[in-house]
Amino acid sequence: MDLVLGTLVLRPYVFAFVACFLVAGVLDLGWRRTLVFAAWVWPLAWTTEFASTRVGVPFGFYHYTGLTRGRELYVADAPLMDSLSFTFLAYASFCLARAALGPRSGAWALATTGGGLMMLLDIVIDPIAVRGDQWFLGRIFYYAEVGPYFGVPLSNFVGWALVGTAAIGGYLVLTRDARGTRPMPGIALYYAVLAFNLAVTVWIREWVLLGLGLLLHAATAATLYAVRRRPAVGPDMESQKA
Repeated sequence: MDLVLGTLVLRPYVFAFVACFLVAGVLDLGWRRTLVFAAWVWPLAWTTEFASTRVGVPFGFYHYTGLTRGRELYVADAPLMDSLSFTFLAYASFCLARAALGPRSGAWALATTGGGLMMLLDIVIDPIAVRGDQWFLGRIFYYAEVGPYFGVPLSNFVGWALVGTAAIGGYLVLTRDARGTRPMPGIALYYAVLAFNLAVTVWIREWVLLGLGLLLHAATAATLYAVRRRPAVGPDMESQKA
C-alpha cells in the first residue's frame, strides 16, 4: 500500500492522464471495450520494454536506474508508470487517427496512422525523459549508447511506431473492428499530453526541441486536417469519372 501511495504521489500527472483515458474511453468505446484496450496494451507495452532492456528490441538498448525503487511500484525492473502510459498514448492516437481518416478507413490504415501519431508524441516525450534529472521525472533510465536525436537513438522511434500500430491493430482484431463513437475527448487527451510535454521543454529550456516539436505537430495537424477535408470518392463519383 505504501508503494501504491508513493506511486500516486510521485507520478500524479500519469494517473491524471490515465483517469482521462478511462473517462474518454467509456464515453467513446464503452467500459468493456475500454478495459479490453487497457488489458491488451499494458502487457504489450511492458513486454516490449522488458525486451528492450534485455536485447535492445524494439526501442533500442536501455537500462532503468532503479533510483526510485522503494518509492514507486516496479514490475520487474521497470516502473509501473512507464508501461501504463502507453495505454492513454495509444488510445489518444487511435482517436486522432479515426477523426482524420474517417469511418470508412481500413483497419490497417487506422492502426498504422495511429502508430505514427503515437511515435510523433514520443519525438517530444523521450528527449525530455532522458533529461528527467532536470525536472520532477528524475533520472529513471538511460540509453546504452547516446543517440543522435537529443540523446535518443532513432531505433526508439521506429519501435514506438511499431508498438503503437500493434496496440491499435490488436485492439481492432480483439473487438472485431470496434471503433467507438466519440473520438473528441481522446483527441483532447492527445493534445493535452503534447502540451504537458512541451511545457516541460520550456521548463528545462530546451528551446530547439520546443521549436521542432511545435513545428512538427503543427505540420501534422495541418496534414490531418487536409486528409479529413478531402472529398470522399464514392460510387456516384466513380461513375461520373467513367
